[in-house]
Amino acid sequence: MTKRGYHHGNLRAALIEACLRLIEMRGPTGFTLSEAAREAGVTPAAVYRHFAGREDLIAAAAQEGYGIFADLMDHAFADGQPSALAAFGATGRAYLAFARRYPGHYIAMFESGVSINHSPDLHAVATRAMGVLEKAASALSQHIPAEKRPPAQMFSAHIWAMSHGVVELFARGNPGRTSPFPPDDLLETGIGIYLRGLGLLDPDQ
Repeated sequence: MTKRGYHHGNLRAALIEACLRLIEMRGPTGFTLSEAAREAGVTPAAVYRHFAGREDLIAAAAQEGYGIFADLMDHAFADGQPSALAAFGATGRAYLAFARRYPGHYIAMFESGVSINHSPDLHAVATRAMGVLEKAASALSQHIPAEKRPPAQMFSAHIWAMSHGVVELFARGNPGRTSPFPPDDLLETGIGIYLRGLGLLDPDQ
């Protein structure tokens, strides 16, 4: 079973790639570890050199995804430039862009049922990814009077939930779920309404 010619050094990466393909085709519970091995072109026994079971394999795919996600979010935030408001909006758009470009990773991260506490490394990279949005929220919330300022963690959680909802309902091409507006516009206007409520945008913006 060497149809893809994977050598010993990149077996782990090959298995993660196979896992991501199967997740996109069948979902996170729609394949066995043996099928992942076959998709990667190796024997089932070879899988156990790197992964104890399917959950370990999916967790590795999620960890890789969180790393990509964190880098994209950090690039979008751009150290809060050109303004805290612009940087905050860019992180929301980056969330949608990630979900579109990396659907297998997205599912492994958010829909597989694998906890970010599965391993210390997975927890660390997931925390880093979530921390970027919290950092953006913290920078923007400095424009709110201290007595009215929500905790940055709550602020970022609201936007995270909104972004996730737009992805799940309208940005994944799910049958029977259509929107008269593009997902990017839905997210932008939703964030705008939220920010107006906090006094961060003028009513006519």
